[in-house]
Amino acid sequence: MTVVARPSTLVNPFMGTGVGGTAVGDIDGSPAADVPFGMMQWGPDTSPHRASGGGYFFGDTATSGFSLTHLNGPGCPGLGDIPILPTVGTVGRGDAPESATDRFTHAAEHASPGRYAVALASPRVSVDIGVTTRTGIATFTFPRVAAANVLFKVADSAVASSDARARVIGSREVAGSVTSGDFCDVPGNYTLSFDAQFSRPFDRSGSWRAGAVAAGSRSASGARSGVYVSFDARTEGSVTMKVGISFVSVANARANLAAENHGWSTDAVARAASAQWDAMLGGIGIAGGTATERATFYSALYRSLLHPNVFSDDNGDYMGFDGRRHVAAGYTQYANFSSWDTYRSEVPLQAMLAPAQSSAMMRSLLADADQSGWLPKWAYTDVNADEMNGDSDDPILAEAYAFGARNFDAGKAVRDMVHGATAVGTGTGWDVERQDLDEYLTRGWVQSDRRDRTSLDYTIGGSETLEYAIDDNAIALLARSVGDDSVASTFRTRAEYWRHLFNPATGYLAARDASGAFPPGPAFQPSSQADIGQDGWEEGNSVQYTWNVPQDLRGLFDEMGGNAAAITKLDTFFTALNTSRHEPYDWAGNEPALGIPWAYDYAGAPWRTQDVVRRIATTLYAPTPNGEPGNDDLGALASWYVWAAIGLYPETPGSANLVLSSPMFSHVVIALGSGRTLTIDAPGASSANRYVQALQVQGTEAPAACGVAARAYQCPWLAASVTRTGAHLTYTLGPAPNRHWAAAPAAAPPSITSTGSSSSG
Repeated sequence: MTVVARPSTLVNPFMGTGVGGTAVGDIDGSPAADVPFGMMQWGPDTSPHRASGGGYFFGDTATSGFSLTHLNGPGCPGLGDIPILPTVGTVGRGDAPESATDRFTHAAEHASPGRYAVALASPRVSVDIGVTTRTGIATFTFPRVAAANVLFKVADSAVASSDARARVIGSREVAGSVTSGDFCDVPGNYTLSFDAQFSRPFDRSGSWRAGAVAAGSRSASGARSGVYVSFDARTEGSVTMKVGISFVSVANARANLAAENHGWSTDAVARAASAQWDAMLGGIGIAGGTATERATFYSALYRSLLHPNVFSDDNGDYMGFDGRRHVAAGYTQYANFSSWDTYRSEVPLQAMLAPAQSSAMMRSLLADADQSGWLPKWAYTDVNADEMNGDSDDPILAEAYAFGARNFDAGKAVRDMVHGATAVGTGTGWDVERQDLDEYLTRGWVQSDRRDRTSLDYTIGGSETLEYAIDDNAIALLARSVGDDSVASTFRTRAEYWRHLFNPATGYLAARDASGAFPPGPAFQPSSQADIGQDGWEEGNSVQYTWNVPQDLRGLFDEMGGNAAAITKLDTFFTALNTSRHEPYDWAGNEPALGIPWAYDYAGAPWRTQDVVRRIATTLYAPTPNGEPGNDDLGALASWYVWAAIGLYPETPGSANLVLSSPMFSHVVIALGSGRTLTIDAPGASSANRYVQALQVQGTEAPAACGVAARAYQCPWLAASVTRTGAHLTYTLGPAPNRHWAAAPAAAPPSITSTGSSSSG
């Protein structure tokens, strides 16, 4: 069966640029032009919703410029550096240059992987952008006017800029830098430098500061400052500009431009970027499904491969967490790790499809730890933004290794992980790898009223305890993989600290107060604070977090009274699919909910997993601006959809075991490297035919209980070895559930309670 030949043509970069539901609001996606994991993401910022996070909101009809850097769905404003806006007429006549905008319509806008184009409205100026990893090229086509301008809003990053400077060099070049930061209100700055070169000389230049324009000036600095260049477009309406960026220096930005962008063809650069995307997206080939499902799939896979971002320059230079220049020798340094969000589904996907890049990302985290003394908790440029509870680099490092990204020092990773899990201290600033660690080590849990240092609205003792238990299990898994059985044993024990939160009075987990008491009353008790779901839980409530024991679902179900009790609770939980922290139901648009639909596989009811996963995928995702249920958080939700569509999921962070739902496509082939593939055939797969009737698995090992030697494979999971050896899965699907398939207790995926460990393979 023939798979999609050019998957980039099915991608809609506007997916996730709208609203994800009342619980989340703006999804914060960006349609900027980019290549996989590129440093540059050059695209539009819209007005007035630029501050929503990704810089772009589909409901807006004006743009304030085209920034060189963006984040996809971060939830907080970030990057958005060096907005560039073409205009006509006298600069400063009317709005101050830093406030200038222009209107556009979506009918005049186009985006595809590696390219963004739009025609601005007043008067009509067209913009066509293509990018490489660290550079971009844009063609501006002006009406036949005497003053066609290109404004460099150097001081106008998405978050307030603490310093900015720019200068005009000769008659074809503009260079400068901006210092910004304070991502999600966490202290810490970065500096981005740029060098822009034009295909033909400009006639005039000028600058501004705080709205005051100085025609003829060739430099500017400080807040609300920028420079502009002007062309006479009466005989030649188009001008092409190339720009390189660097987080180190203008000289390095210029060198990146010379190394990557040779010529003056925007179309050629955009086509090369498209080819890069086809190669990367082609790592998963699909056939069958509807046109909408295929477009949703590749749009989601595209979103899953935008971050983290190349951070080192072509010569290897990068700025470290210690504020010093370093050289990435033999690898590429990466930044922008939304760790708490991406460890659940995005990191395993990237490690499987892009092991070389993923290995370099792990080396980057270890370099960050060398420079700061601790693994970071949201590596934002060269700053530890220290976002969210937990210690999520632990599962990231463990699962990258488990899924095949092994070109990094796993032994050092274990040592760094153990350091963060046993020592109390701060990094280069005020960041702490494991806050409340002393309490967790002493009691085995964190009391409910402990507050998130980066978001003081939340009390987080319950969620923090569960995150640390997940992190500890990941340490145990990687330690075992590198032969450190002593560390593995210690942290395997700590991975069961979730048990301290089980409240037998309600049958759910609960955040305990300073005395150790559980809160009286029902499991879900809304907080008196309007923005908080329930005291003790970050971005959620006790019912939603109860299922966040992916390393030991067997143990959780036993505490609840067995599979039947767990299924009853899950059925109630999934009566609503995308609520909020204020309701005791599924919140599919927030990361703690991502793995919960597969919990049924552990309870002897795989058919319910098949149904719930399909309902979420088909009702909450689409290749449209509103086509995600919440903030994508740099690919976290998009990657969930990719796994859901192929019918697999990495339920236990740090393990390469895969639990099953059912595939949406009749044919899937995943390239695993060295000619190995994981191939899935499901004739007749459709929205109606979502239930597994039978499964045959060939080409990989499996426990005896699964019956791999026979046609009737009877387990709702695949052993970790499948990601190394490949396999061929053949499904028989139908419109009605087969309640007996893979329902035997011995068929359930492994948990700590059932096996003594969760295998990483």
